[in-house]
Amino acid sequence: MGKKRHTVESIVAMLREAEVLMAKGQTLAEVVRQLGISDATYYKWRKEYGGLQVDQAKRYKELEQENQRLRKVIADLTIDNSILKEAARGNY
Repeated sequence: MGKKRHTVESIVAMLREAEVLMAKGQTLAEVVRQLGISDATYYKWRKEYGGLQVDQAKRYKELEQENQRLRKVIADLTIDNSILKEAARGNY
């Protein structure tokens, strides 16, 4: 069975729905079964997105992607810099 990819909006909506259902007296096991996710997924999402609004969660994801892109750029530049230093020393 393939992995499902949930959007940030759907994750935040599911977390809110879970809070409502648990406030009505359902257990966590019943709630996650109804939402179609595992306990671990629920706790991971709650840790990452708990208390965020939809627009805040979107911005959070965008910043994570930008951070990842910048790390790759820095890694590439570091490699280029080390190659140039080695070539300047004559150790090629």
